This record gives sequence, structure tokens and C-alpha cells, in this order.
Amino acid sequence: ACDIEDFYAAASPVPAGPGTLLVLTFDGKGIVMRPDALREATAKAAAAKGANTYKTRLASCEKNGRKRMAEIAAVYDADPAVRTAADILPEGGENEPAPGAVAFNKWLSGSVEHPAAETIKAAFNQAKARDPHHTRPWIVLVDGAAHQIELVKTEAKRRRTPVTIIVDFIHVIEYLWKAAWCLYKSGQVEAEEFVGAYGREILAGRALDAAAQLERAATDAGLNPDQRAGIDDAISYLTGKAPYLAYDKALAHGWPIATGVIEGACRHLIKDRLDITGARWSVDGAEAVLRLRALRSSGDFEAYWAYHEARDYQRNHLARYKNQILPTTADP
Repeated sequence: ACDIEDFYAAASPVPAGPGTLLVLTFDGKGIVMRPDALREATAKAAAAKGANTYKTRLASCEKNGRKRMAEIAAVYDADPAVRTAADILPEGGENEPAPGAVAFNKWLSGSVEHPAAETIKAAFNQAKARDPHHTRPWIVLVDGAAHQIELVKTEAKRRRTPVTIIVDFIHVIEYLWKAAWCLYKSGQVEAEEFVGAYGREILAGRALDAAAQLERAATDAGLNPDQRAGIDDAISYLTGKAPYLAYDKALAHGWPIATGVIEGACRHLIKDRLDITGARWSVDGAEAVLRLRALRSSGDFEAYWAYHEARDYQRNHLARYKNQILPTTADP
């Protein structure tokens, strides 16, 4: 995997028209590491827990402190797909949800060795190679993690590159379901109607109005602090992420509003391989496997392997024996 970075630096991305969307998306996923491969803060937290409570298994409080976070990035092209709120959450089940923008020319990368900022920087490099003059709309899809959003904003500001950050709508829906369980019992049809109504309100660009309505609903129901915890979580999420919930603008322009591409990438790159039962990884081993799987998923493995063999030949043969007379073996 040692030549992947240079390979992509020398590659020429497939050109796309000015109307094609350029989407960057990021997510983090933990990998179970060997104790000596944990980051310093994680290692200290694990050591503070002391000896295992049980001899044959981990206690629930001891399951943390074994993972090192990997940052996964994807960059892809997509043609706009204009939709409305009713296309996402049909009212009364009358219409089928309309398909959104379809990803193509997908590029994946990730790192468990380097900090998340480095992976985000690499994704911006890939985006710039595809659109050096910034003639296309740059959309950044994230799951709402505050640290990740700040890293994206910092990188965009450093490059003086305008981007539109959109928080995944599926995460919003999950918060609405948590709010619904504060007012309805499991299995009640009204809970689904509640989620649909608030979801359409948010898709219409009225996230703060939805938060205010949730507050009134909790007050009218006379819920105590414990009973309304799910509603409070939803209100906090909607108000805190409001700048990134302009779904009305996104749908009108045909932009994607969900992070399915990066969620699937995390599952394929990490869950299906690095998270197999009993695996404990070194930093070097996890980094190499992660980057090679990303390369293969991007469809670049064959081209990279030819590039890598040429570089390896130069490193291990030409550089060593250039301008030297090689000894010959005498005939027996």
C-alpha cells in the first residue's frame, strides 16, 4: 500500500460537466487494536479501568478502550435529482418515494494511522483535481458529528473553497422516532404519523419551527424531565444542526441529503474485514488493509498494481544496481 498516495497524486480524474454535483462525504469507524496500537488518550482510559471484572468475558464498562478511530472519506459525482418533501416522506402512503441522485466515479480513502484532518484534506485534494476551477457545486454530507463538521469547515476555509454542508436526514429521522416514543407506545400508528409530519416540516426547511412544536407537544402532554428525554434530545439536535438542515434548498437543487454512500463504505471497508471476530490490529496492518480495500472499491487496483510494481522495481533494483557490473555465475 506504500505507493497509493503518489498513485492518486499522479492520476487524472474523469472529467465531468459543470452541472454535475461534486459530493464529499465523511464518517468515522472504530477498529479494535492491539494495546500497543491505541492512541495515547484511549490507552490511558483503558489502563484506568484496571483488571477485568470477569475472568471469561468483558464487563459492559470494559468494552470501550479497545478501538482506534479510522476516518473514511468518499468523493463522487452525481447528476442532480430534484425532489420535494412528499417525494421523501409521502403523506398517507399514496406515492412511492422518489429516487435521489445516483453516485458514480466514486473514490474512497481512509486512515486509522493519521488524524481525521489528514483524510479530509486528501478528499479535498481529490475534489480539487476533479474541479480545479470550482465550476461545480461542492456538497459535503456528514452524520452530524461536531468535530467532523469543524474539520470540514477549517479545510474549506483554508482553501477559500465554498462548500455546502448537509447533515444526513436519516439521523434526523432517528431523533424524531426517539421523540415519538415519549408520546406514543410501541406499535401505535400515530407514532409513524408523528414522525412523518415532523419529517416533512424539516424537509420544508423549517427545522427550528419543528423544534418549537416539539417543545409545545412535550409541555401539553405534561411530561416530566425523564419522560421527555427523547424530545429534548431531538430539540437539541435540530437547534444545534439547524444551519446544516436546509433540505428545502437541497431538494430544489437536486442535491443528495443522506450519507448512504459513506455508511456503506464503512461497512465494507471496516466492518466486513477489519472487524472480524477476534481480530486485533497493529497500526501498520490496519492502515495497509484499509487503504488497499478502499483502492479496490474505487476500481483502481489493477492500474495501481502496475504503478506499484514499476515503483518497486525502481526502488529495489534500478536504484541499487544502477551503473554497477553485476557478478556472473560461472558455468559448472
